[in-house]
Amino acid sequence: MTIQETIKEGIKTAMKSKDEIRLSVLRGLSASFTNELVNLKRTPQDKLSDEEALKVITRASKQRKDSIEQFEKGGRPELAESEKAELKIIEEFLPQLMSEEEIRAYVLAKKDEMGINSKEQFGQFMGAIMSGLKGKADGSIVKKVIEESL
Repeated sequence: MTIQETIKEGIKTAMKSKDEIRLSVLRGLSASFTNELVNLKRTPQDKLSDEEALKVITRASKQRKDSIEQFEKGGRPELAESEKAELKIIEEFLPQLMSEEEIRAYVLAKKDEMGINSKEQFGQFMGAIMSGLKGKADGSIVKKVIEESL
């Protein structure tokens, strides 16, 4: 079953169990899938590949994280809590990301392999690392680890 089909089934389950937050999040993801299909010049009845669906879900996750940060800075913890609840549901559909230690080990191995030894090579190094870890690691953690290693 594809991610898109799993979410459609999740909508039915959330409706039956009257889980309003989950229903809202899953409907939002379903709408985002339709928008993505239209952006890709396909019909709304088409299906996204799992890779395309993961991009949409990752985008939704980043939006929630940004909202949480903004609400906490703005002194609105009740709104941040609502976003955190939604983020938790969204993260169920994302693959498990690498830990900071795993990222650090990968970065150090790649640094030795590429012979990187100065901050001037940061852009090139960051590009190589991100292409190798695409979808497996949080970019902000990768950036922090790379900055520490240089």
